[in-house]
This record gives sequence, structure tokens and C-alpha cells, in this order.
Amino acid sequence: MLKCIILFVELFIIYQALGDNTEGSTFTYHDTNEVVHEDEIYHTPQLDYKHPQWCHRLKLTSGEVSCTSPRGGRHHSTLGTRCMLSCDRGYKRLGRSSVQCMPNRRWSGSALCRRIRCQVLSVIDHGMYSCNRDFVVDSRCDYTCDEGYQIEGDRYRLCQEDGKWSGTEPTCTDYDPPKLKCPLSREKVAEPGKLTVMVSWDRPVAKDTADRALRVLRNGPESGSDFPEGTHVIRYKAYDQAGNMATCKFNVHVEVRRCPKLKPPMHGYLTCSSDGNNYGAICEYHCDPGFERTGFVTRVCQLNRSWSDEAAQCVLMDIKTDVRSAGALLDQFYEKRRLLVVSTPDNGNQKYRLQNMMLQKAGCGLDLRHVTVIELLGSPPRAVGRIKEQRLQPEVIEDLRQALHISMAYFTMVLLDDYGVDRERFVNPTNSEELFSYVDEFLLTEEERERLEMNGDFCE
Repeated sequence: MLKCIILFVELFIIYQALGDNTEGSTFTYHDTNEVVHEDEIYHTPQLDYKHPQWCHRLKLTSGEVSCTSPRGGRHHSTLGTRCMLSCDRGYKRLGRSSVQCMPNRRWSGSALCRRIRCQVLSVIDHGMYSCNRDFVVDSRCDYTCDEGYQIEGDRYRLCQEDGKWSGTEPTCTDYDPPKLKCPLSREKVAEPGKLTVMVSWDRPVAKDTADRALRVLRNGPESGSDFPEGTHVIRYKAYDQAGNMATCKFNVHVEVRRCPKLKPPMHGYLTCSSDGNNYGAICEYHCDPGFERTGFVTRVCQLNRSWSDEAAQCVLMDIKTDVRSAGALLDQFYEKRRLLVVSTPDNGNQKYRLQNMMLQKAGCGLDLRHVTVIELLGSPPRAVGRIKEQRLQPEVIEDLRQALHISMAYFTMVLLDDYGVDRERFVNPTNSEELFSYVDEFLLTEEERERLEMNGDFCE
């Protein structure tokens, strides 16, 4: 019976030791050594609550041990002592959060503190990062971008207590445009007789801190092109792979030095080379049939924008009417004028009188078409021949009628071209419109038609 009572008392003591004991002293200590693990369970020795080192001293590396002892005071490993286990900042506890000194002189469990680490950060494109404390808690990693790129997003990230990085991964973006430099603007003067200038330059080279492959586009003529007169703007654009653009431009000014435009001579016209009045152009003076040129044949536009020599003039052809044959008279008009020979039996002929009135009104139009009128009036010995106010010799009148097969018995008109060839005959009066229409269609050259069209309003 006594043995049973003793056993009951011992069990009660053990129960008290295992329970939560709020009495006695509390103490806390920090250790940097590893905790000692229990190896095996063995039989409980005789209990001694006064033994100061019933269990071995509890240690926790990188952590903190806070104990409460039934004995109070500074006892921290007596039987029944309870200890709370916690880890330093940056460490995670693995194992029990609290242990108790057991009757078997062992602690009821164990724990260890493992350093918290964040995952290794991935390298960002066109950039890098540097960390001050590897990848542990409170480590800071700062991001930088390669030259030519700018960071977009968080500039740094911190390793947090939960093992995760703060913020998000930034990116390096190319915001810097390429560098593009165009040639200097230039001015060129056209050479004599030319209206364009060939201009060449070195193609601009684009540079970029981020990319090597750049697209360079041109807007305008290419180098080595012939540039006409005026100012031309040449533009270049360069794009990097991010789409950033750089532009530059320069001007090409081409000057064609010009003289004042020459006026055609009265009763004549000009033919000019090149553009007519540019440096080096040559202009030649021509006179209408029936007029003769006096003065210099050609003039040249000079570098100082003035014409060489003096302007030529066209004077009325000096028709010699004192010749003794029709051939001598007609030779004066060869390749110069066309002739309209009007023959009538007498001045009172009705057809002649009507035709004469129409010819007087058509005088300007006939001059524009280089037509000279010769009148043969009456019969010998009273026959009269005239060109305007100039009288012909009697033998020339007879000679003309015979050469052109003109009868003195009735009214006749004969139209000769500038080579003296008989082209048309009229036995009835003909109005100016019909006469002009025939000349324009069958006798004028293409150049004469153009000039006639330009001077169409001259006679109005």
C-alpha cells in the first residue's frame, strides 16, 4: 500500500512538471550555436527539481530562447522549465516554437533557424543589376540600363521577409533617337548653255547608342542627280529598332544666270539656243520676207547677265523696179516673199474694182503671210505696172504676163509661192478669208503658222 502511494505522488509531480507553469522567474538569452538534438529515450532518473542543470542548456543559432523556470531566479534548465523559440530577422524557424525540460533530462523538441533567401533575379534585356547583400532579406538590388536605354518601372527591389522581391521587374526601353547629321547646304551656278547642275554629297551616316542596324531614308533627289534651277530641300530620316526617329535636311540652290529677255525685231523674229536668255544662250536675228537684216547676226548672254553686241534691225527690202526683165524682178523675191499678181484689162473693170477694195482691207494680213501684191493694169501702150507706189518698166509688164501666161482680155489673179511657182489662179474676185485660208493651208511652213498664231491679233 505504501508503494502505491509513493508512485501516485511521483506521477503527480511529473504531471505538474509537464503542465504550463506560470510561477517562478522568466529569462531570455540569445545563442549562436546549433541546438543539440535528442538521441534516444531512456528511463526517467530520480526527479530532482533543485538540480540547476537538469536539462542541458538550450541554444538556438541565429535565434532567441526565452525561458520560464519553476525555480525562479536565473535558472533556465531545471526540470519543468518552458522555453519559447524565435528566429532573428531574416531567418525562418523550422521545428517547435516552444519546448520544455522533461524528466528524462531532455527537451521536448527542437528547432533551427534557416536564413531566408529570395530567388535569383533574372537579367533584364539591355541592362543589369547589382545587389549589396546577395539575395537575403533586406538585400537591395539596383537596376541600370545600357547606354542609350532608359529604365522603365522600379529602379530597385528589396528582398522581403516572406522571401519575395518587392515591386516588379523593370524594363530598359530605348527612348533616345539616333544621331543624324546632314551635309551643309550648297549653291551652284549652271554652266554656259545649261539649265541643270549635277550636285553630289556624302550620304549621311546615322549613329545610335543602342542599335547598329539603322534605316536611313531620303526624301528628294539622290546624290549625283542633275538639279534644275531653284532651291531644293533634301531630307533624311533615320529610325532605330525601337522606332525612334531622327531627321535632318539641307538645301541645294541652283542658279541659272539670265539676261533680260530680248525682244524680236520689228518685221522679224529670234531663234535662241538653250532656254533663250540663260548664261551662254545664243540668239540669232531673222527678218521676215521682204525685210533685210542690219547689224549683228547673233548675240550671246554673258556671265554678267548682259548681252553681247547690239540688237539687229529688220528694214524694208529695197525693191528695185527699174530692172528690165521679169526674171530680174522676180529674183528679188526668191525665198523671201510670195507674190499675188493681179491683172485687169483696165481700171474700170468691175471685178478688179471689187477685188481692189478687198485687197486694201487685207493688206495687214497679207504682210503677216509675206505676200506682196503686183498690179498689172491695162494694155500697151497705156499699160501700168506697180508694187504699191513703185512703177514697173513697160517691158517688165509685158514680160510678166507672158511668163505667167496671163491674158490681157479679162481679170486674173495668180498666186506664186516664195520659189516663184504658180500655185493658184483666180478669175473672180476672192475675199480675204478665202485667200488667207488657202495660203495658211498650202503655203505656210509650220514655223510660220506658229508665228502667225502668236500674232493673230496684230491686225485687229
